[in-house]
Amino acid sequence: MSIKLEDVVKIAHLARLSLPESTLEQYAGQLSNILAMVEKVNELDTEQVEPLANPLDNIQRLRKDEVTETDQHNAFMQNAPASEAGVFLVPKVIETIE
Repeated sequence: MSIKLEDVVKIAHLARLSLPESTLEQYAGQLSNILAMVEKVNELDTEQVEPLANPLDNIQRLRKDEVTETDQHNAFMQNAPASEAGVFLVPKVIETIE
């Protein structure tokens, strides 16, 4: 498949790229080569190839989900300068413009 200069200009516009006129021919050739490679890949017979979900087929070794820290919520809340209903109160830092 061959890409025309008009196609390169349209693709560049859609991608919001500014391409100099002198490079359009080069890009057209490069895009045509890419599409030719894709066509070659599409010609391959992949009927007997099973889909591959994980290229390594390894199982992740995860630790057990166990609680390792004690509940220190009350101790932390004692250090808070202001709290309410078990949460920290902080001053408003973002103002909204109406």
